[in-house]
Amino acid sequence: MLRRGQPRSEVLWKAVDHDLDGIATIIREFIDTSCTDISTDRSTTYSIRRVDEMGKHIVLAPERYDPRMTSFLRIQESVTIASVARIVQLTLNPNGQSDQEKYLVLDTSDAKEGVFICRKKAVRRTEIGSTKKIVDRGCVIISRLRPYLRQVAFIDAQLPGWTQDVKLLCSSEFFVLRSVDDHPIGFLVPLLLSSPIQNVLAASQEGGHHPRFNQATLLNLPIPVTHLKRRDADSEKVEEAVNMFRKYERLTRTLMDDASEAFDDNNSPNNT
Repeated sequence: MLRRGQPRSEVLWKAVDHDLDGIATIIREFIDTSCTDISTDRSTTYSIRRVDEMGKHIVLAPERYDPRMTSFLRIQESVTIASVARIVQLTLNPNGQSDQEKYLVLDTSDAKEGVFICRKKAVRRTEIGSTKKIVDRGCVIISRLRPYLRQVAFIDAQLPGWTQDVKLLCSSEFFVLRSVDDHPIGFLVPLLLSSPIQNVLAASQEGGHHPRFNQATLLNLPIPVTHLKRRDADSEKVEEAVNMFRKYERLTRTLMDDASEAFDDNNSPNNT
């Protein structure tokens, strides 16, 4: 039943005759006065939302409104990731027109703790399998699937197998972040791997079998202003750290080749 005098063009929540606003207020007051330990006991959480507070699509998943998404972050001044980076949506469909290009495809399992560990060879378009996202040097990517696996990585130019005649692709499960200006965004890697942000991503994941967090969650993550002031220097340090890892990869690969040759030499006819 509509409230007396309310035109039908009004928002339905306001037009329908109900007492839910008052009920929500009473419940909030009860929790605030009776659950005094709720700010310190993070295992106890609650969230009360009206329909008009649930956004355009009215998502009913309880995880979407988990209060821990904000309680884990206690900072005075901050900006959002959206102010320094945007999500790139360029994709490549393997069912499109065939070409002679070669592609290096990165999966979520290839990313870990800030770097890609790539042991793959480039393939043709017909071998890609499914639609992938196109990435480039300097991007930061993070898997939206199972954030507790910490699949965050910086795209560096020394990635094994990535040459001038090879294009780089990644799984559609990745969010690909690119700088909105001339400033590098490598500093986002340690930020995304930090405990406060990881706690928020864990609280933001939705779905039981394949838990994911959404794009809005990522773009609205805060960057402390004090951290933002160091972004150029920290980005340089991240790139330096990744370059050191690539040096380790090249050295250990050489040592493994030497070890393999030692086995071959031991089994040669001259040693029998």
